[in-house]
Amino acid sequence: MKYFIREICRDDIKYINTWRNNREVVDTLGSSFRYINEEVDVGWFNSYLLNRSSSIRLAICHAESRAIIGAAYLLGIDWVNRSAEFSIWVGEKSYQGKGAGYFAVLASLNHAFYDLNLNRIHLTVLSTNERAINLYKKVGFTEEGLLRSAAFKSGNYIDMLQMSILSNEYKKI
Repeated sequence: MKYFIREICRDDIKYINTWRNNREVVDTLGSSFRYINEEVDVGWFNSYLLNRSSSIRLAICHAESRAIIGAAYLLGIDWVNRSAEFSIWVGEKSYQGKGAGYFAVLASLNHAFYDLNLNRIHLTVLSTNERAINLYKKVGFTEEGLLRSAAFKSGNYIDMLQMSILSNEYKKI
């Protein structure tokens, strides 16, 4: 196996902060670009540690080097309705398009459905991010709707697709 996932740790902050300050990486995500200093990310991590019951933040790591290359998140976990929001990013450009994202989506869904007993995982993705949309469809996500002009990226408003997958639609790989 080329990759593995684990919970993020304090040592990952410097890498995550580097990616969050890389406009090219952030341009593929739904959030707007803004400069973020490492102290803010330390606060973000500390907040995560206090709210682990409703979110899971995973590091995507290269198996051989053990280096963090991206992250995948299950956020806003609703334990009554058994649902969560999913997001992913491969921050290290040299690993983009090399199966790390595919691995991490599958590993995250396996964790969500088979370890946590969640029933529904949903996400939003930029309508212009064809590579991500194709990946989500490949693993079984279904388009649910369109959020018109929902993201402001580089001076333009972009639509976001809303997608989801249910546990009975997911085939463990």
